[in-house]
Amino acid sequence: MAAVAPLRVPVLMYHEIAGITATPAPSSFAVTPEAFADHVAYLHDAGFTAITAGALAEILAGGAGSLPERPVVISFDDGYSDFYDQALPLLKQYGHTATVFQTTERIGVERPDRRAMMSWREIAEVAEAGVEIGAHTMTHPQLDQLPAKELREELHGSKSLIEDHLGMAVPGLSYPYGYSNDKVRQMARELGYTYAYAVDNAMTTSGADQFALPRLTVKQTTTFESFCKMVNGHDTLTLRRDRALTSAYSVVRRARAGLRPA
Repeated sequence: MAAVAPLRVPVLMYHEIAGITATPAPSSFAVTPEAFADHVAYLHDAGFTAITAGALAEILAGGAGSLPERPVVISFDDGYSDFYDQALPLLKQYGHTATVFQTTERIGVERPDRRAMMSWREIAEVAEAGVEIGAHTMTHPQLDQLPAKELREELHGSKSLIEDHLGMAVPGLSYPYGYSNDKVRQMARELGYTYAYAVDNAMTTSGADQFALPRLTVKQTTTFESFCKMVNGHDTLTLRRDRALTSAYSVVRRARAGLRPA
């Protein structure tokens, strides 16, 4: 009997879809509309099938369903309005689904110095289009640095608010900045989340922790060549550098968290 190839799924993490001349100025995590169009077209032409972050987590946990031949997860953090304006039409054009992890504090609030978030109407339309909506906390804090009371408020508040507005369960979470620790992950479990995504810049495998599932960062400096490499499971210099920085900084963060009150 032939050996079964190990499960390795690319889970892509985007933030903004914005041109370099956008106002206010986009962050280093912004991807231009042209680049995103190239990405989704490549995924389609290369035979990838997009599934939601929740669907992958459920399959990894031994739930119902099976993976397509070439699975990919397209995820967005924060829930900026450019997902509705720029990303969603392209996803529909190529038959892709996605997952948006929504920060709830500024939904529908517009400020000239900050990028606009989707409104509740837009989020509802996104969900109706088959895109999964997950939680990304209330105010986008560094969760591993919060005392227990504030941590609970951030995790519970965003989940319950989205559920109340959309009338559907929200089992999924992504950690702002990718930061978590044992306390954060345990609190997420207690509050009814069934999975959570970090960053880690690695492929998701069958052995991954359901509350620390890895993703691959796609940002302004990600070239098309690098994108093709990462989605096909090949390492890049940028991914290795980002993993090294994350590993080094995690030591500092653990020390800081240990100095804070519970």
